[in-house]
Amino acid sequence: MKKEVVIATRGSKLALWQAEYIKHKIENHHKDISCRLEIIKTMGDKILDVPLSKIGGKGLFVKEIETALLDKKADLAVHSMKDVPMELPDGLELFESPLCEEPNDAFLSIKYNSLDDLPQGSRVGTSSLRRKCQLLELRSDLEVLDLRGNVQTRMQKLNDGIYDAIILAYAGLKRLEIVENIKEILPIEKMLPASCQGILGIEIRSDDDEIKEILSFIGDKDSYTRARCERAFLRRLQGGCQIPIGCHSVLQDDKIYVKGIIYNLDGSKKIAKEYTGDKSNPEQAGIELAEMVLAAGGDKILEEIYS
Repeated sequence: MKKEVVIATRGSKLALWQAEYIKHKIENHHKDISCRLEIIKTMGDKILDVPLSKIGGKGLFVKEIETALLDKKADLAVHSMKDVPMELPDGLELFESPLCEEPNDAFLSIKYNSLDDLPQGSRVGTSSLRRKCQLLELRSDLEVLDLRGNVQTRMQKLNDGIYDAIILAYAGLKRLEIVENIKEILPIEKMLPASCQGILGIEIRSDDDEIKEILSFIGDKDSYTRARCERAFLRRLQGGCQIPIGCHSVLQDDKIYVKGIIYNLDGSKKIAKEYTGDKSNPEQAGIELAEMVLAAGGDKILEEIYS
């Protein structure tokens, strides 16, 4: 009889794709294991009529899933790494990441072929303060509106003409093969992604050596190195969805190059810094970059936001 491994996941199509992806990897590698998905509704899934930045708090999309792990109702959880809070509950840890997708944001529209093509006053939808600040920096004439819901709900709002364009993470669209309305993949130089965008996180119980052994084949070293750097940056800044903050790292030879930005809430103040560190210590590179941002006035922006 095959051993059963239970994977906790949210119920959105993207979350299910991610969980199925890990399920197939495990089952293909271990012929004596069968995986079952345990679908869990999180607070972030239940509150759909309020911008994420207004809800506040950390772990909107993972808390209930982490409870299932701690209660041993699941053996592992698959997350979009950018949704995972910086501080994990005692007894849980992140265990490697498979090969990541491109981190870029994507511009989607029915009528317009690029961000530059949008007429003045166009309505653009996004759920992210980070995207909103960068959009208004590029095009201060746009009307940037909140956009909540899963990928399909957001696409439907675009098709219904509620928005002239929407901005979504390219990774999720590619995974779901929803690419027909992607008119532009926004360059990193134009729109810095969220920390760990496109990277999957696998969360497990720290003392579960059997699951660690089962998952030992799954990691992509470069993806996990980048995740460690970008999460360290975010952790030092105590970043969450209520802060307009972005981060992206690149590995080259033995170096890690990382860039970070932070805005105040109305986008009138921006700090952008870059740092080059040693690939063997990615957390230190992320922390050093965060210290540069704080020293340049990021501390005052954070104080203003959290007050």
